[in-house]
Amino acid sequence: MTDGGPPDLSVVVPAYNEERRLGPTLDAIRDHLHGSALSWELIVVDDGSDDGTADVAREAAADPRIRLLAADRNRGKGHALRLGVAASRGARVLLTDADLATPVAELDRLAKELDGAEAAAAIGSRAHPEADIAVHQGRVREWLGRMGNRLIRAVAVPGIHDTQCGFKLFDGDKARAAFADARLDGWGIDVEILQYFRRHGWPVAEVPVRWSHQEGSKVGPADYGRVLLELVRLKARAASRTNLALFALFLLSSVLLYKDLWTDLGRGYLADSGQDQNQWEWFFSVTADNVRHLRDPLFTTLQGFPDGVNLMGNTPMLGLSVPLTPVTLALGPTVTWALVLTLGLTATSYAWYRLFARWVTGNPWAAGLGGALAGFAPPMISHANAHPNFCVLFMIPVIVDRALRLCSPAANVRRDGVLLGLFTAYQIFLGEEVLLLASVGMLLFALSYALARREVVREVGPALAKGLGVAALVCLPLVAYPLTWQFFGSQSYHSVLHGDAAGNSPLSFLKFSGRALLGDEATADKLALNRTEQNAFYGWPLIALAFAITVRLWRHALVKALAGTAVAAALLSLGQKIRVPYTDVVLPGPWRALAHRPLFESVIEGRVGMVCAPALGALVALAAGRLAAAGRVNRLVGLAAVALALLPIVPTPFTVTERAPVPSFFADGLWRPYVKPGESVVTVPLPDPAAADALHWQVRADLGFPLPGGYFNGPWGPDRMGIYGASPRWTSNLLRDVRYGGAIPDIGDAWRAQARADLAYWKAGLVVLPPQDNDEALYTTVTRLLGKEGRRVDGVWIWDVGR
Repeated sequence: MTDGGPPDLSVVVPAYNEERRLGPTLDAIRDHLHGSALSWELIVVDDGSDDGTADVAREAAADPRIRLLAADRNRGKGHALRLGVAASRGARVLLTDADLATPVAELDRLAKELDGAEAAAAIGSRAHPEADIAVHQGRVREWLGRMGNRLIRAVAVPGIHDTQCGFKLFDGDKARAAFADARLDGWGIDVEILQYFRRHGWPVAEVPVRWSHQEGSKVGPADYGRVLLELVRLKARAASRTNLALFALFLLSSVLLYKDLWTDLGRGYLADSGQDQNQWEWFFSVTADNVRHLRDPLFTTLQGFPDGVNLMGNTPMLGLSVPLTPVTLALGPTVTWALVLTLGLTATSYAWYRLFARWVTGNPWAAGLGGALAGFAPPMISHANAHPNFCVLFMIPVIVDRALRLCSPAANVRRDGVLLGLFTAYQIFLGEEVLLLASVGMLLFALSYALARREVVREVGPALAKGLGVAALVCLPLVAYPLTWQFFGSQSYHSVLHGDAAGNSPLSFLKFSGRALLGDEATADKLALNRTEQNAFYGWPLIALAFAITVRLWRHALVKALAGTAVAAALLSLGQKIRVPYTDVVLPGPWRALAHRPLFESVIEGRVGMVCAPALGALVALAAGRLAAAGRVNRLVGLAAVALALLPIVPTPFTVTERAPVPSFFADGLWRPYVKPGESVVTVPLPDPAAADALHWQVRADLGFPLPGGYFNGPWGPDRMGIYGASPRWTSNLLRDVRYGGAIPDIGDAWRAQARADLAYWKAGLVVLPPQDNDEALYTTVTRLLGKEGRRVDGVWIWDVGR
């Protein structure tokens, strides 16, 4: 030191049980610095060692430039570094591990980088192409390190290839500020400090160094997992109060919508879900069962027995149902159902908010308003009755964001392309039709933006094309087998046709949905296929507001693109035939060009109207952001107009009804003596898309038996056309007709022979007639078909027809 002033350099060495290595390390550092012109201090931090580490440091501290700090107990590298840096006084601070895996002579490289650049930190890098790795770690540890660094780059500090090398040189004051703000005690401290530098705009230079693995490393395999947990803590801490507040508001809104379901999970059933809640709970249960028993998650014979169900050709949302298997097994599928819906709407709204905050407006509350509109728009709420694959869309904004990044000047084509490919692959396991509609929306936006700014095509076209190519190379191998199974595997089908009346009425865009605050269920019911397919219903005030925003901000290319996307999507959603309201005039619709194309032929075209939701959300976010910065009068008037346009479509809580109790015969396991392995239970009538309670009974019976019939998409006929439910048979049609009031036919030998053939096809072990409307007529029908009376067991009639 010079005249008692602060030194040029402070060296901080954290040490835990380093009795054998610390002495040579301190000697090497002292010898190197002794030959330099720098004034220096060396701070050893004993992190609660239980060997002679502190004694070695005390012996070295005979040199007044060496100090020992001792922690009361072992708390981790992060805590030790925080103590050491806080005690430092140097103009620069060097952090080095006690093993000197990077020789102290490499300090000169780092110092030279700081001297000749604008960097506030120079960090040693083993991942740099010019780095010299003399002795490598074990293969497993080296692989874990590479994977960890990739994850860290993706979620915390993009662009830094080696955050964990224990040799870093910082500007002293900036280092002390960063470590004073740090909270992590473990190995994740390196990432936390680099994040702090990034947030404050302090450049970090990555410098190639010599490095050799040293035996006795304190980093074990479990520490990689601890670093990941610390990354989660970092992300949570990095979240701004605004982010947390908006997430909490979105979550509260979702909980309020489903409050009646949450308060009665044992008996509650979403009233407007039709049979979809039974179907989805079955999907969650079967997926969990397949995972638990290590069976193929893409196929099952528990429904549609004996042919089975191509699960990839249906909508089990494997991207969520598989990871939520522990929840399903521990708490039941109804909890999973409620969680997916509630958290799905929350995450979707939050994801749109983050997208709008990045690309549309710098005002987070304005972006949050847009996110709320996109996530809780009337068509989203309609599908939230029964279709999680159409309301849990949190990956769509993430995919859009990554595609937009490929269009920016700072695009990293390889990284962004890889991530886009991974995100797309994951979305395929959440919902393919949604991904198709989102792709249509993105294409419409791209075309609209290109028309507004044609020069952009030349600027971003090459990078975007390369990025999409990289994404395809990443995505296709991941989904090749599942998609091959979906389209060509067992029980695959070609398309599901919905007729010519599946488009939206033009009036539906101006009316309010049944769930809206000012909505009218009777009016909405007349304009939609059903209450889960109210795919427009944005209301005339919001449409008028969007029109006003478009006119006022028309000079902006973004506004032109958003308006073009919304209008084009609305027109496509009108379907193949458009009936002019209040007339008998029918016009051809633009959907005719797509209706019979592969993939599009199975789409309910009215759902294209959902693309308008994020477009309108972005327009509202943009306008609200500009109004927030306007003068007081304009701000108050403008925001009042926005509020008045959105208030009528605020959703109201979902109606929940009490679920019919499960027959004790199934709930208490009384079916077991009658059904042998390989046999099915034939419920009367068989479950179908109109009445799928038997799926719920099967779930309550722990999936102990397969069911013929069911509610799913499967093939029908020689052309394998897609239909809802199993291919009908004579006996299943008869039982259904009688159940819904049909007359009992004259059942003779032909009918009995057909029943025997159908039961043999279904490999039936037991026929069960639960209490229901027309159960007397059903009892008579089954008795005549089987030629014997049924037996009453715990409230149901049964016929033992097994082998």
